[in-house]
Amino acid sequence: MEKRYSNYTATMALAKASFRSILRSPSAVVFTLAFPLIFILVFGFLGTGGVKVDVVIDPASNRLNPMIEALKKVSIVRLIENKDTGAISQGLNKGNYDAVINVKPNVGATPAFITEVRYTSAAPDKGNILRSILQSIQFELNSKDIPPAVTEIRETTIKGRPYSTIDFILPGQLGFSLLSTGVFGTAFVFFSLRQNLVIKRFFATPVSRMSIVLGEGIARIGFALLGALIIILIGHFFFNFTLLHGVLTVLNMLVLSFLGVLVFMGFGFV
Repeated sequence: MEKRYSNYTATMALAKASFRSILRSPSAVVFTLAFPLIFILVFGFLGTGGVKVDVVIDPASNRLNPMIEALKKVSIVRLIENKDTGAISQGLNKGNYDAVINVKPNVGATPAFITEVRYTSAAPDKGNILRSILQSIQFELNSKDIPPAVTEIRETTIKGRPYSTIDFILPGQLGFSLLSTGVFGTAFVFFSLRQNLVIKRFFATPVSRMSIVLGEGIARIGFALLGALIIILIGHFFFNFTLLHGVLTVLNMLVLSFLGVLVFMGFGFV
C-alpha cells in the first residue's frame, strides 16, 4: 500500500531548513540581532549615568561652611577639589567643568558667607541646574531658624514608576528587528528562491504551496521571537530594562512580537 504524502511533514521540514538558512545568513543576523543590540548598547551606556554637574571648589575657597556641606549631599553634584587656577580656567573653557564655586567668610557682617560662582557658556543647561540647586540651598539655610508665620507647607512625594532611557530605546529597536525580519527578510528570500528557480522545483514535487509559505513563516516567526527574547533579556540584565511584572511582562511582549511579525510578514509576502 502506497504511503500517503504528508504536507505537515513537508511543512516542518521546510521550516527547519529555512531556520537553518536564516541562522547562516549574515544579513539576517545583523539586522535582527546585531544592529538593534548596537543601538541598545550605545544608548544604554549613555542613559545609565544620569545628569552630573561637575563643580570645582576654588583653591581660595573656605571648605568648612554650610554651602559646601549641603552641596556634598546633592547626588547630581560632583565636587572636584585640589585643582590649580590654570587647570580650572582651562577646564571651564573646554567645558570639562560646569562651574567654579568660591565661598568666602564675611567676617563681622551679614550674611556669614559670600558664595561666588563662575559658570561656563559651554554648558548652559547644567549651569541652570546648579543655579536652581544653589538658590534652593540658600533659601533653606537663610530660613532655617525662622518659624513659619502665616502658613506651613507639608509636602508629600508620590512614588511613581521609575523609567530610564533604555525603557524607551529597547521597544523601538525591538520593533526594528521585527520589521527587518518580517518585511525585508521574507521578501528577499522568496525573490532569491524565484531567481534560483527553487520555487519552480518545489512545484515539481507533491508539496503544496501552502506548505511552502507556512514553512517559511514558521521559521521567520521562530527566529524573530528568539531575537526578541535575546534583546529583552540583555536589556533587562545589563541595562535595567523595566519588566513591571517579570516573566509575565516578557510573555506579553513575546505575544505582541508574534502579532507584529505576522503583520510585517503580510507586507513581506505582498
